[in-house]
Amino acid sequence: MAQRNDEQPAILTIAGVDPSGGAGIQLRSVLEDINIRAIKTGALYDTNTICAVVQSLKAHYGTASLPPLVVDPVCVSTSGHTLLQSDAVESLLADVFPLATLITPNKSEAELILSHRNVPTPIGNLSDMLVAVKHLLTLGPKAVLLKGGHVTTTMDDIESVVSFNPGVEIVRGGLLGENMEILQLAEQDTANIPLVVDVLYDGTLTVLFIRPRIDSTSTHGTGCTLSAALACALSRGSDLVEATRLATQYTHIGIETAVPIGSGHGPLNHVHCITPRLIPVPTASNPHPFIRLLIQSNADVWKAYVQHEFVVELAKGKLDRVHFLHFIKQDYLYLKYYARAYGFLAAKSSTFPAISSATQTISNIIHEVTSHKAFCAQWGVTEKELECTPESPATTAYGAWILDIGLRGDASSLLMAVAACLLGYGEVGLWLKKEATKNNSWVVLEGNPYLKWIESYAGEDFQTAVKNGVAVLETMAVEDPPSPKRFEEWCAIWARCTLLEKGFWDMAMGLL
Repeated sequence: MAQRNDEQPAILTIAGVDPSGGAGIQLRSVLEDINIRAIKTGALYDTNTICAVVQSLKAHYGTASLPPLVVDPVCVSTSGHTLLQSDAVESLLADVFPLATLITPNKSEAELILSHRNVPTPIGNLSDMLVAVKHLLTLGPKAVLLKGGHVTTTMDDIESVVSFNPGVEIVRGGLLGENMEILQLAEQDTANIPLVVDVLYDGTLTVLFIRPRIDSTSTHGTGCTLSAALACALSRGSDLVEATRLATQYTHIGIETAVPIGSGHGPLNHVHCITPRLIPVPTASNPHPFIRLLIQSNADVWKAYVQHEFVVELAKGKLDRVHFLHFIKQDYLYLKYYARAYGFLAAKSSTFPAISSATQTISNIIHEVTSHKAFCAQWGVTEKELECTPESPATTAYGAWILDIGLRGDASSLLMAVAACLLGYGEVGLWLKKEATKNNSWVVLEGNPYLKWIESYAGEDFQTAVKNGVAVLETMAVEDPPSPKRFEEWCAIWARCTLLEKGFWDMAMGLL
């Protein structure tokens, strides 16, 4: 067999039984012929097989370092039966574990392994898992990944454990992150759903990989899939944390997207990522992958926008009137650009539903302008004053930018250009609404002169518009998956518009 190149690293799986007794010869032949970049072991059956594997690896690599070795200690069946004889378990611990980059036991395997070293460690919760990984690391591997598929926990449990274990890091696979309130409305509250946690420990670093528990029968071979995915990621140079993040995500999606086969436990969907997708397909646990990616791609600017000083002072009721008046006058002028941008969108749309949607948005903006005039009148700003107000450079810059995108870009680019305004104000409304419910909240609603503004963006009508906007963007990403270049363009437009939105409030605070 020809040797693979660096772009396609060769991964070796060692598992099974060879009745002919030639396992060592076969293994050495493979090692001599192919540049192996990572190795994964599975069920090694008996002591003779284990010894043959260890001797072959040592003979081939000598004093040189082995490639990353992921050891899946397959020794207990799902039903709880021991699959290896006691002497084979001892050989696994004594001879294979010290060579391992990472071992990946599940709950039952960890309990059996530790019992062989007279360290009985029942594992029934996350705290037990943190204790167990420390004991497992003393057996010689460089790191331990204790799989939590058989231990159900909750976010409250996780937060409690982390509070007593400072320094523990969390990777939230498939869970909402910071500043994603606009997605919380349509997704399950993580405080109320069962979670699965895998624990990675290397003697210094402890990382919890959290994901929603999936009710599925497509779980046959989950451990083998995970260890193989880990070996693949390690072969490409990922560190243990990144390799575990990639492998757990791959396995999770493989379970979630699998089509049930047969009446028992069927296989995962191992081909879900054969066609590269920069934006994952929406799933039950992550129905809005595109918006998540956008927010995460520009998280610092997004946060500076949706939690701007202008918003904070407004929510406290302490924003100086002159700043707010400057803002609402400029916002009125900006709405003209915004409506014209949707006119471009209608012109660039190719279906009647899309044309209708863009046209309806223009009608909504015109209705909003009417409300805006009435709102301004309450602050002593007349319609004539609104029309005569000179445009701020920030208003012109933002408005000209989205119209420029409308002129030179396609419908998808224009959707990206108008998204930051809609989604950002929706995020602000929900954030302030949520903060106002907390004890001793810094958000002051009673007597707040800007209460109507807060209620407008937290209210049902505007949040329905946000929900519809999110759906349009997610549908676009599914029906027309972007190339790497187009995805980069989308992210760049999003980043520019969030920065311009932040600049709009900078303008209000600086009276520019």
